[in-house]
Amino acid sequence: MGRSRRTIPEELLLLALDPATGTTAQPQSLDLGLAGAQLVELALAGRIAPDGDRIAVVMPRPTGDPTLDSALELLRRRGSPVRAVHWIGGPRLGLRQIYLAHLERCGMVHAVAGQMCGVLPTTRYQATDTAISRDIRARLDNAIRTGVPPDPRTAALAALAHAVGLGKHLYPGNEGRSSRSRLRDLIRHDPMGGLVAHAVMDVQNGVAAQPRRDRAALPQPQPAVRATASGAVPLQPRRTGAMARAAAH
Repeated sequence: MGRSRRTIPEELLLLALDPATGTTAQPQSLDLGLAGAQLVELALAGRIAPDGDRIAVVMPRPTGDPTLDSALELLRRRGSPVRAVHWIGGPRLGLRQIYLAHLERCGMVHAVAGQMCGVLPTTRYQATDTAISRDIRARLDNAIRTGVPPDPRTAALAALAHAVGLGKHLYPGNEGRSSRSRLRDLIRHDPMGGLVAHAVMDVQNGVAAQPRRDRAALPQPQPAVRATASGAVPLQPRRTGAMARAAAH
């Protein structure tokens, strides 16, 4: 994969970067969104494919992008398709910092050291070329304004931006309500983007990782039994303290 095209994780992070503060909007959910963006990028590169609500590796050959190849290798080691919600909700946090460092190495942002309250060290990030961020934003604005189905990359980016809560950052206030609604509607234009966007939202909403149909099929705990001459008799809970005295009366 050449460097002539920005990846979806890179674009999502640049979209979240606030030029006024040098920080990213929605930092907690952005880690989840970046994990989902990696999946979409790997799918567009032909390395993985959706299998229901699972992700399967179909071509383990590296892409040439170190961050994507690290994710691809982890997926390959799983040995079998993994549910998107499991992957995105897994213990691989810190992607925001990884991608900020990656963008700095690529020359897309530069770090500005500072201090909070004159004591605590801080790091702010500024885009080195604001035209790139404007181009990313213009693609979303155009898709929202025209209603024309966007290309898969833009549709996936819109789906992930909505999933991590960037809508209120990009289109704030009451005047941005209709744009936020249209941003959400763009999810339907890219199946892979929609799959990972819904997985990101499921993780944030605390949806149980076990599918509903599987949870229903799980065996329910049965009461313990003891054998007697007349057959098996369920054991009753042992009464103690006040419960035993009450039973005696």
